[in-house]
Amino acid sequence: MALRESGEDYLESIYVLSKHQGIVRSIDVAEHLGVTKASVSKAMATLENSGYVEMGKRDVRLTERGLEVARQMWERHCFFVGLLEDAGVSAELASQEGCHMEHCLSEESFEKLRAMLGRDSDRDQ
Repeated sequence: MALRESGEDYLESIYVLSKHQGIVRSIDVAEHLGVTKASVSKAMATLENSGYVEMGKRDVRLTERGLEVARQMWERHCFFVGLLEDAGVSAELASQEGCHMEHCLSEESFEKLRAMLGRDSDRDQ
């Protein structure tokens, strides 16, 4: 199953939250994305059925497959946010627009753009 932009955003959020706080609960994802807990529950069920996450009694964890996608999205996010900020875009707008930009390029186009600009993304933003 191909992931939609929202699915990639959920995986990226779980990844970022786990780096900052360790254990990630569904409510944490809801707060981070600004969505309802019901939306998170539905998304987590879809992501679990597709092999991207594992749901525990109190937490959600990325599978290897989910971790791979989440890292890729985070890398792209950091790249585009940094690029926009370096161009003079405000941090808030760069974050919003970088979030959209991370989803629209193929891996080939992203790698060529990154190589052309000689930029490495900062995964620890």
